[in-house]
Amino acid sequence: MTGASRAETIRGIFTAYLANDREFVEDAFSDEFRFTSPFDDNIDKATYFARCWQNSDWIERHELERILVDGDEAFVTYRCTAKGGKSFRNTEFFVFDGDKVKRIDVYFGAAYQDGKFVRQPG
Repeated sequence: MTGASRAETIRGIFTAYLANDREFVEDAFSDEFRFTSPFDDNIDKATYFARCWQNSDWIERHELERILVDGDEAFVTYRCTAKGGKSFRNTEFFVFDGDKVKRIDVYFGAAYQDGKFVRQPG
């Protein structure tokens, strides 16, 4: 799998999320898939879909700002804008095993409401 095709897989996952196309995302993930975020520690594929997969009706759009692929690894930085004016930027680190995504680690960025910075609790 080339870097360009890995970037297309990442774009496809974001598109599928907005379309609530769980089948596409499940197929893009390997059976050994693991997911880590500030709320989740190395959870498996079944737990990811039970805990993290949700209806995307609250999202107005994703703007993929950059995808950097290096061999079997890739970073994607994006801005997510919710209906109602809240937005945030995240970076995700993808690890591929062949043509499947084996791991995603999410790093949360700043949040904004109507263009103004929103301080997060903690």
